Amino acid sequence: MVRPPVIRVVTRREFDPNPSRCDRTAYNVRPHSELDFLMLITQSPITEHRFAGQTFYLKRDDKLHPHFSGNKARKLMALLEGDFPGITTLISYGSAQANSLYSFAALAKLRGWRLEFYVDHIPAWLKSYPIGNYRGALELGATIIETRSLGAKHPREFIQQQRMPNTDCLVIEEGARSPFAEPGIKQLALEMLEWLRHQTQPDWVVALPSGTGTTALYLHKYLQPHGVEVITCPCVGDESYLREQFLMLGETSHPTVLTSTTKHYFGHLYPEDYQIWQALLAQTHIEFDLLYDPLMWRLLSAWRTENPDRNLLYLHQGGLLGNESMLPRYQRQFSEYTLAT
Repeated sequence: MVRPPVIRVVTRREFDPNPSRCDRTAYNVRPHSELDFLMLITQSPITEHRFAGQTFYLKRDDKLHPHFSGNKARKLMALLEGDFPGITTLISYGSAQANSLYSFAALAKLRGWRLEFYVDHIPAWLKSYPIGNYRGALELGATIIETRSLGAKHPREFIQQQRMPNTDCLVIEEGARSPFAEPGIKQLALEMLEWLRHQTQPDWVVALPSGTGTTALYLHKYLQPHGVEVITCPCVGDESYLREQFLMLGETSHPTVLTSTTKHYFGHLYPEDYQIWQALLAQTHIEFDLLYDPLMWRLLSAWRTENPDRNLLYLHQGGLLGNESMLPRYQRQFSEYTLAT
């Protein structure tokens, strides 16, 4: 019998907006020396596949580590490997079902830190039936704090104006959009370049979908000088939002951005997204993320028709825990679509 996770959601009455210290004894603290094996979280495999009659190659960053994989693992690598004396608490914010929530929880667990993750609200159904990244983060000991009930307009404002982190705390922006992300993504680019060096085919393109665009931006920074184009698409906002995110990281040279001819709302269900996700699963036997990957693959279908001679290396960024909640939604809403075989 599977035991349900212990849910830890802070209420207004028990929340201290400015604690004097963070109690390490309440968490599973592991000394930094025990993290040595995690330095090997690199060199994810690259595999060859066929989809829609065309060959592509797949960088399997979903295979990095059971709890610490995908683009967030790359973004947070510097925080995993670096020395942060005196830090006891990791603080960030976002959605209660964000991939970053689970990744931050895994990082905190591995480092022996406490995680405080601030969200606007947690849906009542999710509290009653924890699933996906929310469930995974709770199981790793995350403290998830709703700010709407505490009178805050936005979790970021609450952290700055009421929580007011002290020197024991490390604050990371939503989605790990931070210069901290650059070293881990540079390592990813170097792995790709080393693999490409041994390939005989010319004219390579690296493709991946974007939320904040951090991974795509830094990959472009290190691959473009070697003649490798990076293409991406905006999944959270539109193209202007994505380019704003690029500029916030101080980079003026940006990857190629593919856009949809119709509005694509983040988190909404689209039958064409579900269909291409099922087709990918049937033809490659690999599960992709349901929130980001389908839009990228739909845009790539048109792009590959226009660029038949270019070679594609696609980055699998993980995020599969989120499918626990997304897949049942698709199955309920689009029950007429069956898995392709």
